[in-house]
Amino acid sequence: MKLKAGDVVVLKSGGQALTVAEVTDEMVACIWIGEEGDLFRESLPSAVLEPAHIDMSDDEDEHDEDEDSEEDESESEGHHAKRAAEIA
Repeated sequence: MKLKAGDVVVLKSGGQALTVAEVTDEMVACIWIGEEGDLFRESLPSAVLEPAHIDMSDDEDEHDEDEDSEEDESESEGHHAKRAAEIA
């Protein structure tokens, strides 16, 4: 496995996602944000890391919900304009 700066990895034993900051011969410097917002950096042997599989579907769902919300607002505004025209 060939890692490069910017790759997202996890420990083979599990845990949170880490971002590769630097790769040397057998060590990989990784950074991550802790639970309280602290930034951590640690060099780990490449043998203990594997690429992270990031599920982007959650982000897409949020985006879809935002679009649905905007559509609902547009329909609602259109309905109010139509209703106002009917009254006038």
